[in-house]
Amino acid sequence: MKHTIEAVCTGTARPFNGAELSAITKRPREGRVQVLAEGLAPDEQADRRVHGGPEMALHLYPLDHHAWWREAIGDHPALDEPGGFGSNLAVTGLTEERVHIGDRFRLGSALIEISQPRQPCWKIEHRFGHKGMVAKIIASGRSGWYFRVIETGEVAAGDSIERIALGAADWSVARVFRALVAGKATQAELAELAELAPLSPKLRERAAVRLV
Repeated sequence: MKHTIEAVCTGTARPFNGAELSAITKRPREGRVQVLAEGLAPDEQADRRVHGGPEMALHLYPLDHHAWWREAIGDHPALDEPGGFGSNLAVTGLTEERVHIGDRFRLGSALIEISQPRQPCWKIEHRFGHKGMVAKIIASGRSGWYFRVIETGEVAAGDSIERIALGAADWSVARVFRALVAGKATQAELAELAELAPLSPKLRERAAVRLV
């Protein structure tokens, strides 16, 4: 599984909603960009309590979903931007059903691993000026996902992202999202997820807490 990186995007924290800051607006970068343990350099996350860190070092929101959103909410300038949903990596052909927790990819010269789905928040609705988008993401499973960085390196637009190792084959990003974010997990699934080593510690803990 090999795809082309159409853009590498980073952002800075800017005023977003009154006094609230956000770096959800990611812009394409020219040239080679460092891939470090906590993400691209430089790239910012305004609220480090819920964004960023080694388990959420890189975000990929599939370009494939942009056309679906045009049908759902109408046209919007952000849908023409490769980082419109806060994505660091602009890629076509990778979607939540096709990738798994623990899948490893060669990204330029870096090595990265899928750690968890993205949980949508109100900032997406504010960015697009359209209420109900979080509910649409939860219903459709169009969540995107995060990577941790296993080996640092560099990446540029035009490089490839290639899966070199399959992770938890039974646990696609789509299935984990349905189970833990959409809240549709069975007790058996929660037990599995609580012990799923490549899944981020935060989501393993969430699964364990929901076990009865």
